[in-house]
Amino acid sequence: MKNKKMTTKLLPAMIALGMAAQAQAGITLYDQEGTTFSADGLLNAFYTYQDQGDQQVSRVRMGFLPNYIGFNVTKEADGLKLGGRSSFWVTINDSNNLNEDSTKTDTGIDVRQFYATVDGEFGQVLFGKDFGLYARSNIFNDELLLGVGFAPKGTAGTTFGNITTGYPYANPNAQITYRTPEVNGFKLAVGILDPNYDFTPGNTRYSEDPRLEAELTYGTKFDGGHFNAWISAAVGETTTAATDTTVDAHGVAYGAQIGYGGLKLTVSGFDQQGIPTSFASNNLSTEAESDGYLVQTSYTYNSVRGVLSHGNVDNNGTESELNAAGLFYSINDNLQLVAEYSVYEADGNDDIDTIAMGAVLTW
Repeated sequence: MKNKKMTTKLLPAMIALGMAAQAQAGITLYDQEGTTFSADGLLNAFYTYQDQGDQQVSRVRMGFLPNYIGFNVTKEADGLKLGGRSSFWVTINDSNNLNEDSTKTDTGIDVRQFYATVDGEFGQVLFGKDFGLYARSNIFNDELLLGVGFAPKGTAGTTFGNITTGYPYANPNAQITYRTPEVNGFKLAVGILDPNYDFTPGNTRYSEDPRLEAELTYGTKFDGGHFNAWISAAVGETTTAATDTTVDAHGVAYGAQIGYGGLKLTVSGFDQQGIPTSFASNNLSTEAESDGYLVQTSYTYNSVRGVLSHGNVDNNGTESELNAAGLFYSINDNLQLVAEYSVYEADGNDDIDTIAMGAVLTW
């Protein structure tokens, strides 16, 4: 019952965060007189077999990343580089969901990115809708991003990856964000984001101040390898009108990744108060505390990458964790085959053993 309730809340915005970093990749459709227009996308599907308690369930479903198509535009003007991105995300699992209506061909379009950028010597200003800064790199650097991860059997959208078992989700939000130029490998992003609100009569919840988020990243390369590190923070508050009480929310997320040759080690974590372990942009009704971590190692040999992953989250005294192993085979630069096995454990619930096999196509 707990999993079903959480699934309902998370489905509208389960994500493909890592693809945001590839906003300017893809197929160039137009490139003339300083103006470019390109498209990129991702398609994936998995067969999953799950064993939970006395139920064994087969599904054909999306993995952690939704299927999407994105469009990018850039233009040089008066010494500035102007840009924009829009991305549209859909589910392939709405047809056979008995909890939905009887219209079997409807597929909602989820617009997760719709923003403009202005670049210059000063850095970059982004305004519009994009993924949040808090815990953003924790997800970007997840080695199972193209896999399945935690997969409640009843989802009509994506699976959860390591959301709630390793990190909160930096869901898309309206924002105005400034990014500095890179200096000696360091780069800082600071943004004001639309705070969580509810103006339902009798249940009004609002914030007097915008939500503040920031992220500092560092990256360097050395002979045969690389090292990346990051730390991000969020500060917000929510006032409940009926009781005139205010909940202060704050959190810090961090991590590091080192790679040498084909071997890579990634460690990340978070510690927060008043923020859910699901949607990071939300504020709880209490100042409940939660923390968690994710430890992963991978090794790549030619076209094959193997991953071992362990994540754990303590949500106000209730623990959940995911142990997983994945095998990724790149047929070419655009097509990967994926096999994964995971075990999800949560206090008060039966364990979920999941076997997943699928394919991921990107362009």
